Amino acid sequence: MPILTFANTKGGAGKTTMALVVAGELASRGHRVAVLDADPQQWVSRWMTRLPKSKTFSIVADISADNIETTVKDLAARNDYVILDLPGGLSPLLAKGLGLSSHVFVPVQGCALDAAGGAQVLDILKQLAETSGIRIAHSVVLTRVNSIITTRALQAVKSLLARQQVDVLDTPLIERAAFRDMFDAGAMLGDMNPETVSNLDRARSNAAALAEEIMRRVPLKVARPKAASRKVTKKAA
Repeated sequence: MPILTFANTKGGAGKTTMALVVAGELASRGHRVAVLDADPQQWVSRWMTRLPKSKTFSIVADISADNIETTVKDLAARNDYVILDLPGGLSPLLAKGLGLSSHVFVPVQGCALDAAGGAQVLDILKQLAETSGIRIAHSVVLTRVNSIITTRALQAVKSLLARQQVDVLDTPLIERAAFRDMFDAGAMLGDMNPETVSNLDRARSNAAALAEEIMRRVPLKVARPKAASRKVTKKAA
C-alpha cells in the first residue's frame, strides 16, 4: 500500500500539519490510515492523546532508524495508506524513511519556498537514485499560503522549479485558523465545530482537494515498500 512521506529538513515548514490534514481526510473517506510519528517533537503523538479511538486511524510513535523499516512493512500490510512524518535535519532516520516511500511530498512555504530544507530533501532523493538505484517519486507542496496571493505564489514557485524538473502540486495548503486549531482541539477537521472555528468549511474543502490530488498521484494499488537504503553519503549525513 502507498507510503506517503512528508519531509523538509527545515523546522516550521508545516509538514506535520499537512501530514495530519491529509491523514484525517483519507480516514474520513473510509481508508485505513496509519501515521508514523518520526519527528522528535512528537506533535502527532501528543495530538493523538486527545483523539477518540478509531478503527480506521492510528498513530505510531517512537520511530527510529532501527525500527522504521519493519514498522512500515508491518503497517503497510494492514492499512490502505501509511503516512510518514519525518524529522527535520539530516539523519539516517530521514534517509531510511525516504528510501521506504512510495511518494515523498516536500512542504514549502509559498512566500519563501523554505529553500534550504526543501532543497536538502530533493538532494537526498537524487543521491539515493545515483548511489543506490532507489528512485522515489516526489513533489513539492506549497503550505501556509495566504489565500489572497495563492495563484501568484503557486505560479512563481512552479516557474522556479520547472527548470529543475521538480513536480509541484496544483493544490496548496492555505493558511487557515482551522489547521492550527486542530492541535488545540485535539480533533480532526471533520469533528470540529463550524460555529467556533472560522472558515472551517473552506479548510475542509482545501483538505479534500489536496487529498484528492495526492490520491491521483499515488493510487492505492502500488508496489510494497522497497528495502530502505542503508547508505547515507557524507553530503546527506
